[in-house]
Amino acid sequence: MTGRFVEVADRVLVLREPLFAVNVTLVLGDGEALLVDTLSSAGQATELATAVRAVTGDPLTLVNTHHHFDHCFGNATLAADPPRPVWAHELAAAAMRDDPDRLRREAYAELRAEQPELAAELADTVLLPPTDTVHVEATLDVGGRAVVLRHPGRGHTDADLVVQVPDADVLVAGDLVEQAGPPAFEDSYPLQWPDALAELLRWTTPTTVVIPGHGEPVDPEFVRAQHAQLVELAWLIRAGHTGSAPPERIAAEAPFPARPALIAARRGYAELDGTA
Repeated sequence: MTGRFVEVADRVLVLREPLFAVNVTLVLGDGEALLVDTLSSAGQATELATAVRAVTGDPLTLVNTHHHFDHCFGNATLAADPPRPVWAHELAAAAMRDDPDRLRREAYAELRAEQPELAAELADTVLLPPTDTVHVEATLDVGGRAVVLRHPGRGHTDADLVVQVPDADVLVAGDLVEQAGPPAFEDSYPLQWPDALAELLRWTTPTTVVIPGHGEPVDPEFVRAQHAQLVELAWLIRAGHTGSAPPERIAAEAPFPARPALIAARRGYAELDGTA
C-alpha cells in the first residue's frame, strides 16, 4: 500500500511511499489543490489517487520535481483523464516528451534485479509529459495560496524544481535534499550542486520545513550539513582532477558511501572535461 497523508504544516501534507521512501506533497487551497510528484507506476499512482481523495476532492494541479521515474511515472494515472495541468522544469518536460523510451529503459535497468515486477511494469508505463514548464521561476495560485516553483540550478539533475509554499514556510526540495540515504549522483552535476543548495537555503527561515525527495522532513540545519558535504566533495573532485588522481581515490576520501561517491567523482570529472 502507498500510505496516507500526514499534515506537516498548515494545509501541507506529505505521504511517504514505503518502497523507496519517496515523498509526495499535497498543498490544499480553497477549492483547488496541488500535488508534488506522482510516484513510480500506474499501480502506485492509483493508490496515491485514493489517498488524495481521502483528503480532498478538489481538482489537482501537478508538479514534477524532476524526470526520474519515481517522481513522474504516475502522471498519466493522475492527470490524463480528466486532463489536469502538470508543471515541471522545461528540461524535465523535454525528457518526458522527447525521450520516454530512455527514461523507461533507465528505470527498468535500475530495478530489474531487486524489483523485477515493478521493473516490468515501468517498461510499459505510459509517460504523460508536463503541460506547463518553468525556466527559472513561476508562481501558481492554488485556491488563493501562492505556490512558487523555482529552478535553483543544476544539482541532482539539470532540471530540478523546488516548490515553495510561503504562507506555510515549507520548501519541497525533491532529490536536491536527501534524508533516507545519500544523494543520488547518476544524472548529477556535483560541482554545481552546492550552489543549488546555497540558493535553496536563501529561501528558508530558521523554522522552514524542508521536505526531501526521500525520507523524513528536515530543517535548514540538515540542509546546511548536506551542503557542507557536497562542498567537500566538489573540492575533492577538483583537486583530484587537477592532480590526475583516479576517481576511486576521490571516492575513498569523500563524505559519502563508496558507490555513490565514485559515481559523483566520475560525473564531476566529466563536468571538468566538458562531457557532462
